[in-house]
Amino acid sequence: MRLFKYLLKLILIGFFGVTILWVLLLRFINPPVTLLMIERGFERKAAGKDWKIDKDWVSFDEMSINIKKAAVASEDQLFLEHHGFDLRAIERAIDKNQHSNKLIGGSTISQQTAKNVFLWPGRSYIRKAFEAYFTMLIEALWSKERIMEVYLNVIEMGDGIYGIEAASETYFKRHASQLNKQQAALIVGVWPNPLKWSPVKPTQYIRHRSYLIMKNMRRLGPLDF
Repeated sequence: MRLFKYLLKLILIGFFGVTILWVLLLRFINPPVTLLMIERGFERKAAGKDWKIDKDWVSFDEMSINIKKAAVASEDQLFLEHHGFDLRAIERAIDKNQHSNKLIGGSTISQQTAKNVFLWPGRSYIRKAFEAYFTMLIEALWSKERIMEVYLNVIEMGDGIYGIEAASETYFKRHASQLNKQQAALIVGVWPNPLKWSPVKPTQYIRHRSYLIMKNMRRLGPLDF
């Protein structure tokens, strides 16, 4: 029993030490790839397509303010105020999911960043627990600017397309710093399913989503990063 407790203690110390160091390193080093990118790459190969991970890192300061505001307006309007979790959004999601067959999420940008960078794709209570843990770590060890920078550089934005720079160049033939409000809203508008929808061929649903995003962008006013 004593040996078991000793081994458990060593495992816990090792886990916390490695994960904290990992998060600290990625505060300064850009993550080169995510597990989702790798999984999608193998899915493309299985479908007879070429391996494709199209991404090009762009710094926070090089991003258009429009894409930052669109992300906040659509995904997490309290991003600059909370410490990783929006409890009211989680409660609303739980309530709606109890009365609907279509599940919705209540994840903040911080939670999505933690999930995208540190974890594997999928849904499970174990993964959700790790997501909460890494969310607390990045909120404690990264700035809001770094969280937003990483988020907008790793998020899936199309078939083999990741990050705002690759999306901006692919869809609108311009640098991420040059995105206008409508283009930013269209890019963000397809995020629920970027493999199904396209910013340059928006359905009526995506046009409506982008309209609501731009409306929320105006209501947000300036972002105080």
